[in-house]
Amino acid sequence: MKKLILIIFSLVFLSSNVFASDNYLNEFNKWLLDNGHTQYINIEQKAGCKKLIQKHGLKVPKVGLIDEPKVKTNEWFWLECHKIQATNNLKIKFFKSSEIPWGTKPNKDTLLYYLFSYLEMENEYDRAGSKGSKNPYKFKTELRNDKTSKFIEKHMQKTALLSYLLYEDNKITIDKISPKERFGILYNNNTQFTSASVGKSLASYVTGHAICKGYINGVDHRLNDWPLLENTLFYDQKLINILNMAAGHQQYADKDLKTNKYKKNANANTVEFHLKKGVFKNSKKAKSKYQYTNFLSNLLINYVWFKSEGKFQNLLDEIFIDKAKVENDVWFLKMNDRTVKSNNRNNTILKEYKVRDQDGPIRYSFRASRYDYLRIAKAMLDDWQNDTCVGKYLKTLHELRIPMNHKWKDDNTSTLNPKSYAGKFYTNYTGMKKRNVMGMNGFAGQNIMIDFDLGRIVVINSMHTDYNWKKIAHSVIKKGQ
Repeated sequence: MKKLILIIFSLVFLSSNVFASDNYLNEFNKWLLDNGHTQYINIEQKAGCKKLIQKHGLKVPKVGLIDEPKVKTNEWFWLECHKIQATNNLKIKFFKSSEIPWGTKPNKDTLLYYLFSYLEMENEYDRAGSKGSKNPYKFKTELRNDKTSKFIEKHMQKTALLSYLLYEDNKITIDKISPKERFGILYNNNTQFTSASVGKSLASYVTGHAICKGYINGVDHRLNDWPLLENTLFYDQKLINILNMAAGHQQYADKDLKTNKYKKNANANTVEFHLKKGVFKNSKKAKSKYQYTNFLSNLLINYVWFKSEGKFQNLLDEIFIDKAKVENDVWFLKMNDRTVKSNNRNNTILKEYKVRDQDGPIRYSFRASRYDYLRIAKAMLDDWQNDTCVGKYLKTLHELRIPMNHKWKDDNTSTLNPKSYAGKFYTNYTGMKKRNVMGMNGFAGQNIMIDFDLGRIVVINSMHTDYNWKKIAHSVIKKGQ
């Protein structure tokens, strides 16, 4: 009986290759239709409507066509039978989570759908960011046509890569973007794409500017001036411990929070919730050691908001508009009442609550266009090489790096190849331990690597980690090829 019900449910609500529980299916089909991508959709007429059309003496429209009725007296007939019924003809595999799991091998159709959903889901959040500059930085370009460039172009045709940029000798030398026949219908030069955990490094970069503006005394500043931290393990700790993911918090969180009472992902709730109602309420500090945890980056960026004393927007604008000179809007995601309610259906502590700026709603998750990620990375490079105040901050982070002590060894991946962590940046990459190379990594293969010595930057946006990171990122930074 259950199987029969499932089949009926599927026939009524789904195309032949999807699950109705997927949140963005209808929007995806409509987007394909509205934007003329008819190669991916089926346009159909309801069976009952075909009978009505025949009853009224009209010609039954062919699949893919819209029939204009001669009889317009029946309002329901007009609204329902001449509304396009679109389903897609893609072979999409849906996963239990809203993200493509690591280690899977999704086909092109699945990647295309999840790209759409990634772009859509984060539109539900508010923003904390900056507008595009009226005078964006213009890159010089001198494109290579060598084996590396050709390999990346071919690699992009068969992997989840969306964008690849190589900056060296003060110009862009490799510039590849997913073609129209792959993911180009959704992703272009102006698409503001998620950074995932690359945003943790950007939160650290913002922190450096807050220090240089005098809002925070330095990386040794003690966190005893923010009321939210009282009666938690974070109170009176040095800022560098938060930056280095070494706050002695391992009892309460690994990557996600250790709880069964509400969503483990720290991005589902505000900093105030986690500190006053969640796992960190009355928490006690343990031995300081590296433990990668999402929550600490949210705590960091909201602490900067608190310390900037109403000038947080000015701080962001000075970084992204005045210094990096981004072309498009860039922003950190920011929780609101709607997103908190949506994320907390199974929360046994508090399903919904009023979200206030002082409660820490800003997430480390960051969105920018492909060239703007490069503009921001170049700003970091310029800071380091010009030995600015923020450059000195980055150098201090590098000096105070700590070992990550991985349990597993895999030098071919962006997270396990580096052996040290430096204030939300990865460093000590194999073969480059004596060079000042720092990297940023994010879910689904987002990756930025900067060689501060040679002035070389690689920026990668991707839908999934199925590309050869060792060859197109690590090797290019290390050897230029």
